[in-house]
Amino acid sequence: MNEKLQAFDQLLGIMDELREKCPWDREQTFESLRKLTIEETYELGDAILKSDLEEIKKELGDLLLHIVFYAKIGEEKQAFNMADVIRNLNEKLIYRHPHIYGEVDVNNAREVEQNWESLKLKEKGRKKKTVLEGVPASLPALVKANRIQEKASGVGFDWEHPEQVWEKVKEEIGELQHELTHDNKDKVEAEFGDLFFAMVNAARLCGVDPEAALERTNLKFINRFNYLESQTLKKGLDLKTMSLAEMDKYWDEAKKMES
Repeated sequence: MNEKLQAFDQLLGIMDELREKCPWDREQTFESLRKLTIEETYELGDAILKSDLEEIKKELGDLLLHIVFYAKIGEEKQAFNMADVIRNLNEKLIYRHPHIYGEVDVNNAREVEQNWESLKLKEKGRKKKTVLEGVPASLPALVKANRIQEKASGVGFDWEHPEQVWEKVKEEIGELQHELTHDNKDKVEAEFGDLFFAMVNAARLCGVDPEAALERTNLKFINRFNYLESQTLKKGLDLKTMSLAEMDKYWDEAKKMES
């Protein structure tokens, strides 16, 4: 048994023992673990954005623990076990990569994505065969918008020329500006939604992950604002009584420090 298989086998053994002997582990269910799994996924996402390889390794371990935990509960329910999970994954990967394990030819990653979505709709045993069924309802709206567009694009529903999306963005900005002149909050909200959706589409066509892009901007704002706040506190100043021009001075200092 090689090193990787030995480590994984030890993990499965540890899970068996924890499930039997640890009061907390013994009480866990699919439902109780769900929120913790979501949290671990976001922590992994944070580590990836920071390009922190050591933290990515740690968070991958935490996420793997959850997968093994779910498989153990499934085994106890006599529904499935870890081997079933892996076999199902292996079969799926082979089936959805006919350009590797079959005789299909592809020219680029785009064609691989299109084949993937097409094959998903043809898989045996699927209760439904709709393009967007695989988008989880509980995904954050920005991530969901991107996945919806990716799946639709996978079956050919996309702009013929990527630059066309910018006309759509301009159109949505115009419609939003029009509604802002009228006092109708529902329509303004709807137009903001349309604009966000169009911007997500534009990001996708530019090869940018909109969730990652926005989160990087969030982190940038946090760092700059924290600097602004720390500098004012050092000088005994109160942000609430400062003018915007005074605050901009420290904001610009933070920007210069980044470069």
